[in-house]
Amino acid sequence: MTGLELPALAAVAVGACAQAATGMGFSLVAAPALVALLGPQRGVPTVLLLAVLASVLPLSRGWRHARPRDAGRLLVPALLGMPVAAWLVRGVDTRALAVATGCAVLAGVALLGRGVRWPLLRRPAGAWCAGLASAGLNVVGGVGGPPIGLYAANAGWPGQESRATLHAFFLVQNVATTAVLGFVLPSWPAVAALVCGAAAGMALAPRLSPGAARTGVLAVSGAGALALIATAVG
Repeated sequence: MTGLELPALAAVAVGACAQAATGMGFSLVAAPALVALLGPQRGVPTVLLLAVLASVLPLSRGWRHARPRDAGRLLVPALLGMPVAAWLVRGVDTRALAVATGCAVLAGVALLGRGVRWPLLRRPAGAWCAGLASAGLNVVGGVGGPPIGLYAANAGWPGQESRATLHAFFLVQNVATTAVLGFVLPSWPAVAALVCGAAAGMALAPRLSPGAARTGVLAVSGAGALALIATAVG
């Protein structure tokens, strides 16, 4: 095992645990280590396929709590907006846009953390804004989760419903992206690390209070925004 393989497996396990416990976070934690280990051409498709599995495992137990209509409201603009966003930023330096968007997400996390709610975000237009923002951030920095996390935290869904709906959203989004980019089969150690991490997260999830679950979503969203900013200025 090389010096990079063990940290990559640890990142896969931690990311799967975060995903199962909060509904999001796998790609944010696992992608940097896997891309560093495998390179972008193999690392990105590997992350996507593992991310599908990281959503399937907890969703297989909690699918009854998902909110299909809300997941669909977010998925339609996210899937439709991705090719449009890719066309709009083609040949454009997106670093300033990534920093500005990351700062906006951090501000949203801070406001929601202080108890502020945005009624407008709970309307259909709010779902379109969140979905389109997710598509744009996926294109700009590969971190499309934070706008969806902010939407879920603002919606005030119960913990089980929030996790299941986020799993459903990211499952479909990652399957669609995998269909476009192709897939690379992950190694068995990576799959084993993911299963162990997901099992730990699934055991932890029922023990989280609604407030703790919401805080976890906000924390992961904030970490995603920081990663976006760091990547842009690095």
